[in-house]
Amino acid sequence: MRRWIWPVMLSALVLVLGAGVMLTTLQPPKASASDIGGPFTLTDQHGRTVTEADLRGKPTLMFFGFTYCPDVCPTTLAHMSAWLKALGPDADRVNVVYVTIDPERDTRAALAAYLKPFDPRILGLTGTPAQIAQIAREYRVYYKKIPLEGGGYTMDHSAVIYGLDRHGQFDQTLSYEEPDAKAVATVKAMIGA
Repeated sequence: MRRWIWPVMLSALVLVLGAGVMLTTLQPPKASASDIGGPFTLTDQHGRTVTEADLRGKPTLMFFGFTYCPDVCPTTLAHMSAWLKALGPDADRVNVVYVTIDPERDTRAALAAYLKPFDPRILGLTGTPAQIAQIAREYRVYYKKIPLEGGGYTMDHSAVIYGLDRHGQFDQTLSYEEPDAKAVATVKAMIGA
């Protein structure tokens, strides 16, 4: 009766090791800093066309989210508004950009209404689904539509703030949970204040 134990255990070990090799080979390669960022053409909450070239000349903080987000997005926007306030006059030396990952609902008007309670210097960007897919690819942003019971949907997405230098090149990331004092110090270093 014990004769079958060893072949079964050996088969199980081969399956586990094989699955481990398969999972390892299926993981996407990590992106380097030079792989993050690139060209885009979107529309801001005021109806103006904005490209990556329009952001050059100042460092940029860029966050991807959606207006129906229950917590991470409004919390991040509130923090970024506080950072701008803490910077005082130096706040005009940095771009703060909020890009929707839900263009189906986040029209220009919806973004304008959503951003109204936050610092008026925050630029909201939207576009067609193809335009949003392009910028998400360029910035290595994960997002996915998740259906809800009873209809409707929410969006799952990465929650990181991208820091770009004044030339539009990726420099660093900030966590959406970054302590305000640390984030303000980081932004001051980005702008040379």
